[in-house]
Amino acid sequence: MAKFTVPDKVLFVCTGSKCAKRGGKSLYKTAGKFVKDGKGNVEVIRMECTDRCDWAPICTLSPGNIWLKEYEEKDVLKLLLDKN
Repeated sequence: MAKFTVPDKVLFVCTGSKCAKRGGKSLYKTAGKFVKDGKGNVEVIRMECTDRCDWAPICTLSPGNIWLKEYEEKDVLKLLLDKN
């Protein structure tokens, strides 16, 4: 049986139509590359829609139930590096 690892953090990125156009698709790709480069024990999960289109793009980081709206990619990447 394969080893089951649990990440320290999980980043859920909305890539629904409005979020994708406003940076969600780009963040999903960038965060995926960031994690593959060994920048922390983080899993990046793509979501189709969070039904919060007025605040697109949207992503959430767990643990902590942190929701980000109208974010900049650099701010999200900083959160992924944060050890707290």
